[in-house]
Amino acid sequence: MPELPEVEVVRAGLAPAVTGARVAAVEVFDRRALRRHDHVAVDFEAALTGARVLAAVRRGKFLWLPLADASGSRAAEASGLDASRLDARASSARALVTHLGMSGQVLLRTPGHPGPEAPGTHLRVRLHIEHPTHGELLVDFDDQRMFGGMAIDRMVPTSDGAPAGYSGAVDGPWARSIPTQVAHIARDPLDPAFDDRAFAGVLARKRSEIKRVLLDQTVVSGIGNIYADESLWRVRMHPQQPAASLSGRRVGDLLVAVRAVLEQALAEGGTSFDEQYVNVNGASGYFAHSLNVYGQQGHPCPRCGTPIVREAFMNRSSHRCPRCQRLRAGVRR
Repeated sequence: MPELPEVEVVRAGLAPAVTGARVAAVEVFDRRALRRHDHVAVDFEAALTGARVLAAVRRGKFLWLPLADASGSRAAEASGLDASRLDARASSARALVTHLGMSGQVLLRTPGHPGPEAPGTHLRVRLHIEHPTHGELLVDFDDQRMFGGMAIDRMVPTSDGAPAGYSGAVDGPWARSIPTQVAHIARDPLDPAFDDRAFAGVLARKRSEIKRVLLDQTVVSGIGNIYADESLWRVRMHPQQPAASLSGRRVGDLLVAVRAVLEQALAEGGTSFDEQYVNVNGASGYFAHSLNVYGQQGHPCPRCGTPIVREAFMNRSSHRCPRCQRLRAGVRR
């Protein structure tokens, strides 16, 4: 499943092409991709058609595009103002929320690109957009395994008044609003508003294994199996170490490792093991070449040479070095 680095790579690639663009038309080829959309509250195609995109925003593994409605876009054009600048100051009551699931892809394509009938394609939704600088483009949502999806969702104020997620340099009143489907998701470790002390406080009350806590998106978002294993290896921590047993210093060390792993993965375009994760141009990431433990069972630990082991964990797997990452007794101080 795409984790924070992969979704951020997609967001960063999408942002210049969609910010300020108008949605000229919407095609839904497989309505299963809209399973998270509330069809009673709003019609998907009607709500998107004519709307202008204000930004591309991410929190954890969720991506959304705040929208200015069609009437606001027409008012900007009629006034002779730069619509993208006017909309950047506008509020947004709705957003197009995208979750990539296991195999979802958001791809930028040029007009005339083959549709869902082309062999080997898994095109589910297509947006025809018109950008004031880049002209006409297609935004395609492809999904082979159908665990991802798109939805128009209502925006609500953030509980702490801080920007809801990362959007680059773009800002506006919409920045402190979040889709209702994402409101329960915790901030991620790369978010400037992430509270290290509050995170340590949550861990102090958790008897769960530390890896289980890292995968809990209501505690800290964006971290999945790959980056949890890599971060725990960096700090020589067993995946089943009770969270409450960690000292404040060890929690700090873990956050440093998590951020370093996520930032390195971002710099390397994310992790691609197959063609299911690609960026908006269809290119794969290459962080897989930098993995120390994930998927490396049987290979020597880069630090001590002991063979990496793979163990069952929460219906998935954990990878660790049995020498470097031992389960330790300890009381939080």
